[in-house]
Amino acid sequence: MAAPIPRSEHTPDEATCQAFLRFALAADVLRFGQFQTKAGRLSPYFFNAGQFYTGGQLAQLGGFYADTLVQSGLAFDMLFGPAYKGIPLATATATALALRHQRDIPIAYNRKEAKDHGEGGNLIGAPLQGRVVIIDDVISAGTSVQESVNWIRQSPAQLAGVIIALDRQEQSGSSPLSAVQSVQQELGVPVLAIARLADLLHFIEASPALQPHLSAILAYKQRYGA
Repeated sequence: MAAPIPRSEHTPDEATCQAFLRFALAADVLRFGQFQTKAGRLSPYFFNAGQFYTGGQLAQLGGFYADTLVQSGLAFDMLFGPAYKGIPLATATATALALRHQRDIPIAYNRKEAKDHGEGGNLIGAPLQGRVVIIDDVISAGTSVQESVNWIRQSPAQLAGVIIALDRQEQSGSSPLSAVQSVQQELGVPVLAIARLADLLHFIEASPALQPHLSAILAYKQRYGA
């Protein structure tokens, strides 16, 4: 019998989700149309966190991550940002945790290639210790998460959980599980998300200008939903 899928006890806050999706739409991070995913699927929506690139946007984004972490009640001591997208995410989130929630949390991140001069090594920032949360934009194949877990396991630290911006809640490859569910099952820790596909559907239903996209997304969910 397959092992049960660990679930996060945290349900994303509705107000936070809807504000985040409005923010992502305004920043052109959330788009509607027809886009090919890494899995070769034609998706009626696309989420590209790389489009958050101004100081103001990153400050707001860090606030959404920080608020979601605090709302979840997850116990953690530091953040780890996998190169490359996770580096600004960890920085922005730690800054927001300090300014909005009075929690001065250290961060660490990795290099893609080891440095053989100066401080050397693959890791930059605080020593990995205590309860570590990995922060990323999305989980598709889970590769960056697994690489981050390997760093954590080589240190006197423990993995507390993972947080991402958007959970697409769709099957990963031929598996009936989503990428998020697969990571939760493999690692046995919660994966938090600022927003999920379910929240995106609520957002579209409440937005008359976006409702023409609803049927395509529901059809996609029917076909690929986990």
